[in-house]
Amino acid sequence: MTNKMWGGRFASGPDAIMAEINASIGFDKRLFAQDIRASKAHAAMLAEKRIITKADAAQIRHGLDQVQAEIEAGTFTFSSALEDIHMNVEARLKELIGPAAGRLHTARSRNDQVATDFRLYVRDTVDHLDAQMADLQRALAERAEAHAATLMPGFTHLQVAQPITFGHHLLAYVEMLARDRSRLADARARMNECPLGAAALAGTSFPIDRAMTARALGFARPTRNSLDSVADRDFVLEVLAAATICAIHLSRLAEEIVLWATAQFRFVKLSDKFTTGSSIMPQKRNPDAAELIRAKPGRILGAFTALAVVMKGLPLTYSKDMQEDKEPAFDAFDSLSLALAAATGMVRDMVPDETRLREAAATGFSTATDLADWLVRELQMPFREAHHVTGSLVALAERKGVDLSRLSLAEMQAAHPRITKDIFRVLTAERSAASRTSFGGTAPANVRRAARRWIRLLKGK
Repeated sequence: MTNKMWGGRFASGPDAIMAEINASIGFDKRLFAQDIRASKAHAAMLAEKRIITKADAAQIRHGLDQVQAEIEAGTFTFSSALEDIHMNVEARLKELIGPAAGRLHTARSRNDQVATDFRLYVRDTVDHLDAQMADLQRALAERAEAHAATLMPGFTHLQVAQPITFGHHLLAYVEMLARDRSRLADARARMNECPLGAAALAGTSFPIDRAMTARALGFARPTRNSLDSVADRDFVLEVLAAATICAIHLSRLAEEIVLWATAQFRFVKLSDKFTTGSSIMPQKRNPDAAELIRAKPGRILGAFTALAVVMKGLPLTYSKDMQEDKEPAFDAFDSLSLALAAATGMVRDMVPDETRLREAAATGFSTATDLADWLVRELQMPFREAHHVTGSLVALAERKGVDLSRLSLAEMQAAHPRITKDIFRVLTAERSAASRTSFGGTAPANVRRAARRWIRLLKGK
């Protein structure tokens, strides 16, 4: 049998395989709330412009309320024969209110309908992800304030570089997340235009008010070109790109937590809440949550790539290829949301080992730069010469198996005769970190101010 929603042109129904490949209800049913919201706005506008009667609009609104209640209660029966969420909702609406349901689709198409629904969904998702990112920022900033003076080694090439503070390290991720949120905010502003009323591709001859439906749905304005309105999926690609960058940031944090929790580092401990055991090795405490977060960028970048390939080379306007826009995006957004929740939980759960961190901060000749800076500052030595002198002292300390602070003054002066005993004042991890007072530096006072600033900014958000 033909599909009564669109089947007047067709004498028979689709082949079973055609029906299976064509149906999207299995995944686009999650758009039900956005679909019903847009339909209500459309019906209200049609009534206001006297395209349908106010009585019909009221019936449609009440019927859509009942459909939404059924879906939320789990009593709604979705039909793959009806292909998608739009037809499923409309078919049930017709069962509930009769012929008035058939007037709802006046002056619109499934093309502008799905474009509107998906924009609403992605916009709602952006708001949800932004709130999650802000929560992770709060968790990091609060831990940063508590550990503004907790020493740890800073790394380059995963080799000890200079002493920093644990709080300073955590605040780096707060800054990354701020950029992630900024990218989402930019994407939200660009997507905040309403395609509804573009119809199939050319607009409509009915005297609709697109600005009215845009306002009702919280959009800043209607889209300006009917062709682009139904063909555009930039808004999804842009959010997926931002989501990929955020996932990469989370993956970097997760990798550090994996390292920090090892017996070799022993920088932090995670509780049973975010670790698992081994089926054979009873001593194991595996940071599986962090490892899974570390893997998420693959899925999220994969979603971006999949949609980019779908959209590449598509002629205007709508093609059925674009039905492939939702499943990868849904999966990517779900994955990022879960990763953000897990990362926030781990940040609040992990307990830094302050003694171990402080010990590690003093290893690897981490104060070598402080020695070179002292030579420049106190002896007015050119930095390149100071770098060379310091390098020779590091080599000597390495041969002797001691830290720079354990070399004698005579050994120091053998490298340069003008070195005085004051040099030893800068050769501690505490003094090194405290001296980095430049804007954005790791000095505990800086870190404390920065953490408190972020906590104030994030309060209530």
